[in-house]
Amino acid sequence: MSKIKIVLTGITVLVILAVSAVSIAGAVTKRNVEKEVEELFSSVENNGAIVTEEALEGLPESVQGWLRASGVVGQEKTVAVRVKQRAMMRMSPDQSWMPVEAEQYFAIEEPGFIWKAEIQAAPLIHIAGRDKYFEGKGNMLIKPLSLFTVADGKGEEIDQGSMLRYLAETMWFPSAALEEYITWEEIDDNQAKATMAYGEVTASGVFTFNEKGEAIRFEAERYGEFDGAFRLETWSIPVRDYQEFEGIRVPTKGEVTWKLDEGDFNWFVFEVQEVQYNQPTIY
Repeated sequence: MSKIKIVLTGITVLVILAVSAVSIAGAVTKRNVEKEVEELFSSVENNGAIVTEEALEGLPESVQGWLRASGVVGQEKTVAVRVKQRAMMRMSPDQSWMPVEAEQYFAIEEPGFIWKAEIQAAPLIHIAGRDKYFEGKGNMLIKPLSLFTVADGKGEEIDQGSMLRYLAETMWFPSAALEEYITWEEIDDNQAKATMAYGEVTASGVFTFNEKGEAIRFEAERYGEFDGAFRLETWSIPVRDYQEFEGIRVPTKGEVTWKLDEGDFNWFVFEVQEVQYNQPTIY
C-alpha cells in the first residue's frame, strides 16, 4: 500500500472514530438529561384541581388581570410543563450569534426545571448545554460536542439565578403565581413585585403588565459572572407576541438582557414554538 493510501486510510479511521465518539457521547448526554427530567417529574401529581376566581382574591389587581387574561381561570392547575424553544445566543457583546434548539421541562408544586439545549457554535461543532434547578439548587453544565465538561456551575449565586429564571418563566405557566412559595406586592396599576422563597433561597423580581393584562417584562437583580467574578446586575426580559397553547395565552418571543454600566448586553433572543401542560412528552 502506498504512503498516500496509508495516510488516507488513517485519516478515515480517525474521522470514523471521532464521529462515533461524538455520537456515543451525545446519546449518553441525552439519556442523562432524560433521567434528570424523570426525577424532576417523579413527584408530580395531577389531582385535576381547577383554578377558581376565588383563588385570585388578595393578589394585586394587575396580577389578577394577568391570570384572567391568560385564561387559567376555569382550567386545570398546571403541575408540569414542556416548552420547546428556538433561539440565538452569544456569550459576549463582540461574539457572533449562535443558533440554539432547546427543550425545557418544569415541575410546579415542588418547583424545578431542566433546560437542555444544542448550541451550534460553528459548522460541525455543537455545544450541549443543560441548566437545572432542582430541590432549590441550580446547576449549569456545558459540554462541547457532548464530550467533555468546560463548565459545571454551582453555588449560592447559581441557586439565586436559577430561582429567578424559574420565577420569570412562570409567564409560560401563569397559575404558578398562586403557589405558596410566591408572594406578591403591588407596586402600581401595572407592576407587581413577586418574591419566591424555597429551600434556603429567597429572590424577588418585578413583573410589568400592559392594559390587556399581558405580562410584558420581568426584571430583577440577578447574580451574573462578569470578568471571572459574580456580581449583582439588572436582568431584564421583555416579552411579546402572545399565542394560545391548550387554552392558555403566553408570550412566544422575547430577549434576555443584562443592563450594565457600560451598556445593555442582549445575549439571548428566543421564540417559543410549543407548550404542553400536565402531560408533557419527554424528548
